[in-house]
Amino acid sequence: MAFDKFKNSGVAEVLQSTVPIKNLSDHELIEATKQGDEAAFAEIVSRYRSPITNYLYRFLNDYEEAVDLAQETFVRVYFAIERYHTDYAFSTYVYRIATNLAISEIRKRKRRKLVSLTGLFQFGEEEAQDFNPPDEKALPDEDLIENEQSATIARAIAALPEKYRAPIILRDIEEKTYEEVANILKLGLGTTKSRISRARKLLREKLQNYF
Repeated sequence: MAFDKFKNSGVAEVLQSTVPIKNLSDHELIEATKQGDEAAFAEIVSRYRSPITNYLYRFLNDYEEAVDLAQETFVRVYFAIERYHTDYAFSTYVYRIATNLAISEIRKRKRRKLVSLTGLFQFGEEEAQDFNPPDEKALPDEDLIENEQSATIARAIAALPEKYRAPIILRDIEEKTYEEVANILKLGLGTTKSRISRARKLLREKLQNYF
């Protein structure tokens, strides 16, 4: 029975063909993964790992956290693979999962920050910890300016309210269409455009003194 399903799905022909796995479409890879082809899922991860990690990094401004959440994104994709339907692009599906994880992390940060701030008023001065400044290495002037500008922009994006952060990253950095952004975030097209416009205005205000 399972073999008949496999045979009738069309995946068998794909897997038995001479087409390199890298040339298969996302949907073909998904169908192959559903049939237990681990190499197909490895190709999905290879295809989307860098874009998703970069997206999460811009969202969170924390590279290590971005790497961890990217890994969690693919874990969730894998275990929910049977529920994925090819009615819409796989990229929409994977970015939606990553976005939800990022928003959850931001909300956790806010709760941790509140606890941390409360703690400042609960401990005596003798319990304060020493501050160790980061190691600073000399950089050429041009590199230093570029790094400072990139860091300033990253901080400005990270400071945006979460409802504006995801739309502008997806549209202006990931270069998704308005329709793709709307699908990923499950928003109406008008709401999506409005939030992107508002996010751009907020960023211009935050960065007007820097550039």
